[in-house]
Amino acid sequence: MSATPEREVLTWQGYGDASRELAQAVVDSGYEPDVVVAVARGGLPVGGALSYALGTKGVGTLNVEFYTGIDERLDAPVILPPLLDTDAMKGLKVLIADDVADTGETLALVKGLMEQHASEVRTVVLFAKSRSIIDPDYVWKRTDLWITFPWSALPPVTPGLPHPEQG
Repeated sequence: MSATPEREVLTWQGYGDASRELAQAVVDSGYEPDVVVAVARGGLPVGGALSYALGTKGVGTLNVEFYTGIDERLDAPVILPPLLDTDAMKGLKVLIADDVADTGETLALVKGLMEQHASEVRTVVLFAKSRSIIDPDYVWKRTDLWITFPWSALPPVTPGLPHPEQG
């Protein structure tokens, strides 16, 4: 994990350490989720790592679009298909995982939806910003810098790029 004056840069190793630390915080709090719901796409790596670290086999995902680019976003987050079977959450303890609570609107939307069905809902993020309208239950680091995540640091792969072993 390194910081420059403009941004936080999370490495793959830093992400691995952070996800284990977050899992430990959840366990130490006594919370035992029945299901981890990852907010796609940024929450997918976080949710997957936490589900393994917690031994939670129930994993779901909810597709939410908000950011369209760096500091460019829609007016409000929108849930996209495919949709999670929220009726299946009835009576369950849910842990919602995302990469960052920036404005917090995405996390608040998903939490509100899950609270309509689950018996208990908690939230976990790698990063939380001070402007977030929601204070997640578990936070690895608080920052107001732009964050570079290892899974989105590079542009999407395009046809014709050489394989690493081909040089």
